[in-house]
Amino acid sequence: MYKILIIEDEKPAAEWLQQLISKLDLEISILGVIDSVRGAVEWLRQNSAPDLVFMDIQLADGLSFEIFEQVKVPCPVIFTTAYEEYAVKAFKVNSVDYLLKPIAFDELEMAFQKFENQVKKEEKIQPVTLDLLNKVREMLRKQYKTRFVIKVGEHLKSIPVEDIQFFYSLDKATFLCTSDFKTYIVDYSLDRISEMVDEHRFFRINRKYILSNQSIADIVFYSNSRLKIKLKKPDEESIIVSRDKVPAFKEWLDL
Repeated sequence: MYKILIIEDEKPAAEWLQQLISKLDLEISILGVIDSVRGAVEWLRQNSAPDLVFMDIQLADGLSFEIFEQVKVPCPVIFTTAYEEYAVKAFKVNSVDYLLKPIAFDELEMAFQKFENQVKKEEKIQPVTLDLLNKVREMLRKQYKTRFVIKVGEHLKSIPVEDIQFFYSLDKATFLCTSDFKTYIVDYSLDRISEMVDEHRFFRINRKYILSNQSIADIVFYSNSRLKIKLKKPDEESIIVSRDKVPAFKEWLDL
């Protein structure tokens, strides 16, 4: 029986991965699902090493690379990521594999076959080195999230950032609105999203909204040196740009 640890902060993605793993014709025990660097470090310090780890690159409290800086990870790793392929291709050499989200079953199956072949042949899997992580970290710093994976019923849907009009928070939940004005809940806070998206494409207007440059229908001057934005989405309330953000917002419009 293979013992597997999942390190993933997106709940829909973690649930989807578990569903796919359950379809493999293998005896597998999932030891746990952890959503943060801190939690992963604590788990690896307190427990025996699993046979395999599925690890998302972007976690709730930082990049998963920080795990390797704090604790030894003696087992093979399959990285899962929403970043484009060229940014993480170096992992092919130093880990079992990497999978782009949303993960397809046939890709998971191939990655697991690679892992099994290495186990059967008793091949020594090269550890993920800090030197490699630093190189990939530099590549990722130049990258922005290109898609958001959301759960729709029993399915996962991948939404490219080009199709997102805006993000907003409501009743302690975060939503995105697409170009066809459909809304979906996302598993990130607005603070987190603002760090993940291209600042040339998106702007944090206030505490409740992050807008894309294609979402704005009109901008009018408002009282007390503020601005009021009318969105393209029908029936959406106008949004006030806070006074302290007006200068930066005007600069953003000129980008």
